[in-house]
Amino acid sequence: MFKAMGKYVQAVFYLVTFRIDKASETLRMNPGVMSANYDRIIDEKRSRINQYKDAIAAMIAQEETKKQKVKKLTEEIEKLEKLKSGAAAKARKVAQQHNGDVAATKADAEYRKCQSAYKDFTSTLAEKEKRVAELENDIEELIKNVAGHKTNIQSQMRDLEKLGEEKQEAVASVLSATEEKQIADIMTGLSEDRTSEELRELRELRGKASAEARMSREMAGLDTKRAEEEFLEFAQASEANDEFDQLIGLAGKTDEGPEQEASEQTKIPEA
Repeated sequence: MFKAMGKYVQAVFYLVTFRIDKASETLRMNPGVMSANYDRIIDEKRSRINQYKDAIAAMIAQEETKKQKVKKLTEEIEKLEKLKSGAAAKARKVAQQHNGDVAATKADAEYRKCQSAYKDFTSTLAEKEKRVAELENDIEELIKNVAGHKTNIQSQMRDLEKLGEEKQEAVASVLSATEEKQIADIMTGLSEDRTSEELRELRELRGKASAEARMSREMAGLDTKRAEEEFLEFAQASEANDEFDQLIGLAGKTDEGPEQEASEQTKIPEA
């Protein structure tokens, strides 16, 4: 039993779903609804395009930020190159002061200072050059991506314009199809002008009005008055017939049948 009930509920669900789908399809075929749906889709697509533009703008901003970092790092690298060259030049000068004595030169505090600075400049310079290389790779990738996204967004903008044109064509097509269907329905007698139904309703209303009038007459005693009028009409007609009979000499005579005449002929006279 429960299994059968489950199948019944499922069948009802499918039936309701089918009806809802058909009703939804009929509603969507309405020109006004179709135009509104196109407007909604166009607005949503325009909103996504604007979000896309914002994302591309953010990528361009990142590109500019990275370029500024590269520019700053390049200036720092140039300065480090000069500092590095300066440290080496000063170390050579210290070495010259010791007339080529390597031990004395290396023992010199100024020389060791120049040597330490040169190493720091060299390591810092290597880090900055590596960072510049990374930034330049990022910038190159950003430029490529931005160019691709610009092309894509231009294509979407053209699609948006075409969608506006498609909306007009779709609404016009539906209106044209609706008109053609109405004409075809009229030609095949399937139009929904409700002519026959309206005639039936009018006739029912007429019958109902007559019945109500009859009831009103009966309630007001009009039927009795009508009967009296009919009796008066019959009386007047009878009087006119009597007057006619008098004019032709038939007044006062009665109709006698053959049997009565025979009886009078055979009647025995009185003595």
